[in-house]
Amino acid sequence: MGKQIRVDKHVAAIAHKRRTVFSHHREATQPLLTVSGIKVDEPQQMDGLKLLAKLPNNSLPLVFFDPQYRSILDKQAYGNEGKLRGKKRSELPQMSDALIAKFIAVIEKDLMSSGHLMLWVDKYIMVSGRIQELLAGSRLQIVDMITWDKQRMGMGYRTRRHSEYLVILQKPPVRAKGVWKLHDIPDVWPEKIENGDRNHTHVKPFKLQARLIEAVTNPGDVVVDPAAGGYSVLKSTRSVNRHFIGCDILEV
Repeated sequence: MGKQIRVDKHVAAIAHKRRTVFSHHREATQPLLTVSGIKVDEPQQMDGLKLLAKLPNNSLPLVFFDPQYRSILDKQAYGNEGKLRGKKRSELPQMSDALIAKFIAVIEKDLMSSGHLMLWVDKYIMVSGRIQELLAGSRLQIVDMITWDKQRMGMGYRTRRHSEYLVILQKPPVRAKGVWKLHDIPDVWPEKIENGDRNHTHVKPFKLQARLIEAVTNPGDVVVDPAAGGYSVLKSTRSVNRHFIGCDILEV
């Protein structure tokens, strides 16, 4: 038997019908989602593409995706990256650009109309233009970007990395009004990862993700992460009364 996840269909009434490009209410609602053979609200070991294939098309309001970019590790093939400073990162299963593009294509099918993909990228992916290559053929449109100030110094051959970037993409029709309901999230977000949460090299900012989940989903909605890593998205969903479906190829 499949498991049905009921989402909250309540939408607050809009008091004023002024012509604005944004609102503080979310009119978009997730359809009833029926899943089978998938764990809900807990970690699971599975290939991310197989997980996405089990989900209905046009059903998800929000997906987070944090790939392990093979192209970044190729760029870091000299010096001591992958040997000393980047050892833990280099040991993770890596994704080619073609595989990442395939993930994005499947995510696009699973997103509901005006749904969002939050895609974590490195500075190299942005400035090299590889982000456009990954999105070639996709209808997803870049609508915003957030710089995560990690509050600690990282690697770099010239300037030292202090940030990561979250590219926000939306499935057509592209709109903010009635979809994105919070308007106090800054585009530079300072958040230091506490030592207790730094047990995974891809750990991401819990508080930022929670605010973004609140912005583009309703209570009870399902948020998906097909490359969950340290499961920071699961932690974020629990804090804001949303459901989580996600996995990682590595053993939990």
